[in-house]
This record gives sequence, C-alpha cells and structure tokens, in this order.
Amino acid sequence: MRLFEHKSFPNPRRVRVFAAEKGLQIECVHIDLLSGEHLRAEHLKRNPYGAVPTLELDDGTCISECAAICRYIESRYPHPLLMGATPRQRAIIEMWDRRVENGVLGAVVSYFHHGLPGVSGDNRYRNKEWGQHNLVRITEEMRRLDRQLSEHQYIAGAKFSIADITAVCAVDFALAVDVEVPIDCIHLQRWYRTVTSRPSTSV
Repeated sequence: MRLFEHKSFPNPRRVRVFAAEKGLQIECVHIDLLSGEHLRAEHLKRNPYGAVPTLELDDGTCISECAAICRYIESRYPHPLLMGATPRQRAIIEMWDRRVENGVLGAVVSYFHHGLPGVSGDNRYRNKEWGQHNLVRITEEMRRLDRQLSEHQYIAGAKFSIADITAVCAVDFALAVDVEVPIDCIHLQRWYRTVTSRPSTSV
C-alpha cells in the first residue's frame, strides 16, 4: 500500500495516526499541494478530485476520503478496533467522528483557506468574512467537545477511537494556525494531554 498525502495537513495525518495505532507501516508519498502537484494528470488518475489522502492498494485500486480509507484498514487489520465492536459502538463512534470532522476540523480548515492565505494565494477564492466566522466557530466547537469530555474519557466514550484521531488532528491544526484551546476548556485540555502522549500522534 502507498499513501499519497501532504505531510503537514490534518486529513492525511488522520490516516497516518490510524495506521500507526494498528502498528502498520505504510509507504507515504508526498504530494505538494502548494505547487499544485495534486492537480497534475498523474495524481488525477488516482483521484479525479485531486485530493489527499489517497490510498493506493497493491493491485492498483485507489481509495480516497479518510473514513473510507480507515474503514478499509480496520477491516483488513481489526486489532485494535478503532471504529467499534458492536452496532451501537460503531454508530456512536461514527456519529462523533462526523461531528468532529464537520465541526472543529471543518471550522479550522475553512479558517485556514479563507481567513489566512491558505493553499492558494488567489484572493478571488477567499471569503474573509467566512474565514472570520469560522475563527469564532473553532472556539464554539472546542467548547462542544469540552462538554462531551466532561462526562467521558474520550470523544466517543470510554475507549480511544477514530473520533479522537480526527479531534487531535483538528486541534493540532488549530494550534498550527495560532488558535489556542480556550483556557477554561479543562476537559478538552486533559483529553489533549492524554491523547498526545500516545506514540501514534507523533507521526
């Protein structure tokens, strides 16, 4: 397997952390989004949307979208389970993973693209008001996670899961663009110290 990715971006990192939790070593191939490499014909053959991450299997099949890639890895390498063992667990974990992806991660990514220069220096693409809206929304979404973590050890309950991977990648990306975790979000801060002590999060 080969993972086509951009090293510093959160979505490829989600897959790297997921694989690291499984003890897998996947060959990573850097695609330079800043130079537009993702829009060149070679990568568009793998992913017509030009997105990363994209996982290329040994038979040449290419899978994109983080959840789909991680579900494939989970089905091939089920231990440790990161997406739930029962229908109830799987539903709750997927629910929270989607909430984090659409919430804090989505807000940080939108702020990065619109409130900052982002990947494209083309101001015609940027909506500064939308960027500032999402800057506020990042904090709101972090407070949502803080409330959830006031009652649970991890995002989706008592066990570390893919939802925690998405969340730690989101928080780290927020920190990278100088957005701090609110000082009063003590549960989120406790959780962050716990998950960043895991070796997988250093990838």
